Amino acid sequence: MTKDIPFRTGGGYDVHAIAPGLPMWLGGVQIESPCGFVAHSDGDVAIHALCDAILGALALGDIGKHFPDTSEQWKGIDSKKLLSAVVALAAEKGWEVGNADITIALQRPKLAPYIPSMRGVLAATMGIDEDRVSVKATTTEHLGFTGRGEGCQVWANVLMVRA
Repeated sequence: MTKDIPFRTGGGYDVHAIAPGLPMWLGGVQIESPCGFVAHSDGDVAIHALCDAILGALALGDIGKHFPDTSEQWKGIDSKKLLSAVVALAAEKGWEVGNADITIALQRPKLAPYIPSMRGVLAATMGIDEDRVSVKATTTEHLGFTGRGEGCQVWANVLMVRA
């Protein structure tokens, strides 16, 4: 039997299509845009990737296992509630988020003005200091489905530490 380690890392990835007339939520913040994400929940692709990273670090499955998109219970839900539930589950297992690093790939709109708010909202939702949350945004230089404005991709990495 191996000795339990005091930390674990996890990675998460999520994608959502973009369509006109829908709200765009990223990192718990509503982004001013004529388009938003096609999804069962509010479509916050950044929070979904972050949830997957936390769940993955603790070998607890993925966001679809805990919040299936076939359930009416989760239809239109604010993804911050999903993140709160995942953080609470981690705490029940004796873990907390050490830090989180999120990369958002979206051609438009530009996200730089929203990043400080995203960091604050995500940190508050996870109950950690803001300096433990990194959010970065990039375009894909008009390449692929992201570059054509058809969707958004997000990668999230977390360090989980024993509480």
